[in-house]
Amino acid sequence: MSAATQLVLDLPVRQALGRADFFVAPCNELAVAQLEGWARWPEGRLALVGPSGSGKTHLAHVWAAMSGARILEASALQSEDAAPALVVENVDKIGENEAALFHVYNQMNADGGALLITGQSAPTRWPLALPDLRSRLESVPVVAVESPDDTLLSMIIAKLFDDRQIPASPKLVAYLLKRVGRSYAEVNALVEALDKAALAARKPLTVPFVSAFLNRLPEPNHA
Repeated sequence: MSAATQLVLDLPVRQALGRADFFVAPCNELAVAQLEGWARWPEGRLALVGPSGSGKTHLAHVWAAMSGARILEASALQSEDAAPALVVENVDKIGENEAALFHVYNQMNADGGALLITGQSAPTRWPLALPDLRSRLESVPVVAVESPDDTLLSMIIAKLFDDRQIPASPKLVAYLLKRVGRSYAEVNALVEALDKAALAARKPLTVPFVSAFLNRLPEPNHA
C-alpha cells in the first residue's frame, strides 16, 4: 500500500503492546525488572507510576501476558472483579469508585492474588477519600517510569508512527527529536497532530511537510 493511499484511508491506530515492542532504557529498566520479578513482590502488590504516555499501559499489558492478569480501569472496577492476577489502571482517577477497589484489594489480599496498580504519581499523592483504602495503597511498593533520553525518545517516535501504520524515515525521526518536547505526552500529541495533518493534505510525512506544519503552529504563551 502506498503512503498516499494509506493516508486517505485514515487507518485506525493499532498499538503494539507486546514485550518485544517495549524498549528498555535506563529510564524504565527498573520498572521492567520489577515486573519481570513479580513473583517476589511484597504481599503481591506493586504500584507502577509515571507521566501520561510513559508506557505504563504497555508495561501493564506485558505483565498481564506474563501473569495471566486481567486489565481494568479503576473507574470501571466492580467489587466482584478480584482475580488471581489483576491490573487496575489510573487509580489516581478512580473518582467515586473507591469502595469497589477497597473490596477488591481486601479480597485479593485474602486470596493471595497479585495486584498491579497504575497512576501518574505515587499513591501518597492520590486524591483518595476513603481512609482505609488510602492507608493500604500508601503501603504498596512503588516503581516509577522516568522521562526518556534521546535514544528512547527516538524509538518511541518511530513506534508511534508505526502504530499508526505510517512510514517514518530515520531522517524524519531525527528531525522531530530536535523539535519535540521532552515529555511522553508532547510526543504523543505531536505524532497524532502530524498524522491528522498528513491525512487532511493527502501527503506523506516528509521533513519539508513536517517543517511547514511546525512553522504554522502558534508560539507558546509564556505569560
